[in-house]
Parts: sequence; structure tokens; C-alpha cells
Amino acid sequence: MTSSRGASEQPPDPHAGARTDGIREQLRLGWLTGLPAGAAVIPVGLAFGVLVIQYGLPWWVAPLLSGIVFAGSIEFLLAGLLAAGAPLVQIALTALIVNFRHAFYALTFPLHRIRSIPGKTYGTFALTDEAFALTSGREAQRWSGTRILTLEGTFQLFWVASSTAGALLGSLIPPWIKGLDFAMTALFVVLAIDAYKARRSLPQPVIAVGIGLVSAALFGANMLAPAMGAYVLVLIIGYLISRARGRELPRTGELDVVDPDDGTTAGQEPRDV
Repeated sequence: MTSSRGASEQPPDPHAGARTDGIREQLRLGWLTGLPAGAAVIPVGLAFGVLVIQYGLPWWVAPLLSGIVFAGSIEFLLAGLLAAGAPLVQIALTALIVNFRHAFYALTFPLHRIRSIPGKTYGTFALTDEAFALTSGREAQRWSGTRILTLEGTFQLFWVASSTAGALLGSLIPPWIKGLDFAMTALFVVLAIDAYKARRSLPQPVIAVGIGLVSAALFGANMLAPAMGAYVLVLIIGYLISRARGRELPRTGELDVVDPDDGTTAGQEPRDV
């Protein structure tokens, strides 16, 4: 007679090892993808931590804002507003205006590659400027959910750690050190060059620069939202013109050949998260 234990045992899954290795590889790729942006944000995070202390706020405000708000430039403004005792309505309106640009990021961010609800929630929360820049390329539309979430988590880890270090060690950083915030500017210049090399489309960056200059002249410090809105409008018009000419552009998440075993498209990484 077969024991109940033996009857309940299931044969080992021959693909379990391959799936584990695949997840590890996606974790590695996500870490490597987010590492340059994480390293570049260290000087900015240190500067933010120092700023928190200079405003007279306790050191734990830096990791609190970095971990919960996690929105870059608005954190610098929030630190000043908190130090000044600004009303909640003013803080909310400021956050809405500064972060309104994130509404446009969802147009190309490959959220469809993330399957689980918790993964989609974190992917949306951690969609910063840097994450958008790293995932806005055509190749990123085929990345796995694990890779996308790992690169976002990598960047947040560097940001929270560096801002905390800046708050704790801010008094040790000499005041004569200049240019710490230029690291992020250099990063976005490199990402823009890589995007041009991938697409080889000269009119798009030229139009983007033109819209940015006009918006800066018209709106000053508040130029970001109208500039991005105008650029998205230009892209939509270009898309409609291309379709009218019979040259439909590739759509985000478009599938060509589907493997019924894992639900991935030919050339895509598995959507394992």
C-alpha cells in the first residue's frame, strides 16, 4: 500500500532551475542598468541631506522624504516648505505643479511588462525622471518586469542611502566643494546621446530643444509642464501624419508572435513579475 505521503508527493519541475536562473539573470541586468544612474545621483543625494540639516530639520527627514516621496526636485522644495511651516494646501499644489510631468511618462513606460499588482504599484511609484529615461527606449519595451523593478529599486536604494549619508555627515563636507549637482545633468546628456544613437532621428531632439527654449522664454522656471505638453502634442501629430501616409509607427507593447508557454513576444524577456 502506498503511503499518503508518497501519494501526495509531486514529481520535480524540470523547468524550475531554468526559471530560477532566468530570474537571477534579470535581477543582475536590472542592477547593472540602474547602477550608472544610482552612482550619478550620489552627489545630489548628499547635497539634499546637507540641505535638510541646514534648514534646521532633524536628520531623519532626509530618508523619510527620499523613501516615501521619492520624486527628486520636489523633495528639495518640500524641505524648504517644511522648514518654513508652509500650509498643507500650498505643499500639495507645489507638488502637483512640479510633478505634473510624470503624467506624460506613462505614455511610453513599459508598465505592461509587469504582471503583478504589487509590482505595477511599485513600478508606478518609483517612476522617476531617471527610470523614465532608462526605459524610454524601444528595447526597454521588451524587458522583463523583474529587470524594470530592479533598476527602479537600485536607483531608490542609492538615493535614500546618499541622502541619509548627507544628513548624517553633512557637517563633514567642505562648503567650498562646488558642482555636486552637475552629475545628474551629465547623466541626462549621456542618456540623450544614447537615445539618439538608438533612433537616429535628428528632427525629434531638435524640436525638443526648440520647444524647451521657447517655453523657458515664455514661462521661466515653470516651463517644464508646458514644454512636455507641447512636445507630446508634436509627437501625436507626427504619429497621425505617419498613419495617414500608410507608415504606422510601432505601438508600445505590440505583440508579433506569442509563445503560449510563457506569454512572451519573440525577442522579449519573460514577464515574470
